[in-house]
Amino acid sequence: MIAQTTLKTLTRAVGVGLHSGERVELTLRPTAPDSGIVFRRVDLAEPVDIPVSADAVVDTRLASTLGRGGVRVHTVEHLMSACAGLGIDNLIIDITAEEVPILDGSAAAFVYLLQSAGLQRQPAPRRFVRVKRAVDVREGDGPTLKWARLEPYDGFKLSFEIAFDHPAVSATGQHVEFDLGSGHYARDIARARTFGFTRDVEAMRSQGLALGGGLDNAIVLDDVKVLNADGLRYDDEFAKHKMLDAIGDLYLLGRPLLAHYRAYRSGHALNNRLLRALLAQPDAYEVVTFDDERRAPQGLARLAPAW
Repeated sequence: MIAQTTLKTLTRAVGVGLHSGERVELTLRPTAPDSGIVFRRVDLAEPVDIPVSADAVVDTRLASTLGRGGVRVHTVEHLMSACAGLGIDNLIIDITAEEVPILDGSAAAFVYLLQSAGLQRQPAPRRFVRVKRAVDVREGDGPTLKWARLEPYDGFKLSFEIAFDHPAVSATGQHVEFDLGSGHYARDIARARTFGFTRDVEAMRSQGLALGGGLDNAIVLDDVKVLNADGLRYDDEFAKHKMLDAIGDLYLLGRPLLAHYRAYRSGHALNNRLLRALLAQPDAYEVVTFDDERRAPQGLARLAPAW
């Protein structure tokens, strides 16, 4: 059986929010089968739980934000990407502020935290959402065109293309393809950092955004080059970070996908629209489990490495 996974023990992290600049503490806790991933705001007079789901996404400007009532948790996509990459199904995330800490701007620190806590298989089958027919969403036209699409696939594969009119970005790989069944998420995707442009910083900070951003947690570009002294971690780091975001955004479905995700210039908003479009068409998907690992798509049973 391909079983659900949680942590063996709790683990903690402290950092600052990318946009808020506020200090925030995370405590990641194991939880029971079929609990899902739940963000818990423990800084409030009465803690509020926000279970992960596509419908819980309430804002997609610059990040994916989950909400319940008037309570919010911003910038969840990097942590959710790490959970998807490691195959974690059930987790309680205690958080002491409105925004998940940015740490180094990638998912690598979250992968380290999760693997250090150890991963524990649970006595319940893992439930996958298998796409049965193509579903797509589009926005704009011509030079403003963006689109994202889910197609049937025996596993979970992603193909992402970016297009930025910037010499440093254009000099790198613009298209990346990755199969999660390869087991190489931590090596090939997780270390890709978020990026931003100095020309946008002043405008963003005047709106109370990017207050915690800097060279230690983002790739920063001026009009012609990367300003980070250590350069890029991957030759195609910009495209890989967009894919990292997409993996996290798609895992907000609350269950792992069996599909081929294809996208061109997609972002948080379009990714969430794609999930909602899928859920609005019950004939386009089914929920499946695998009692026999040998009958599952290649690699799915290996998505829970433990240290």
